[in-house]
Amino acid sequence: MQKPHRFVIDRVAGYADEAAAYLRRRRLTRKPSARVYAPGGRGACYPAETEAGQRLFQAAARLIDAARRDG
Repeated sequence: MQKPHRFVIDRVAGYADEAAAYLRRRRLTRKPSARVYAPGGRGACYPAETEAGQRLFQAAARLIDAARRDG
């Protein structure tokens, strides 16, 4: 007979494995995009493959670099 605490440990380990697999799958299928919101809550999504998306990613990179230098 299995000790009661081993049952709980096995169950938690199983859930952790499932969660890790879910995150791996999500990371593989997610594609980079920039989401921009206008006043009033309207938003637009720009994939990285588009010209507007590339410009947004470049602008974001410059803002991050500036924040690192100044921060």
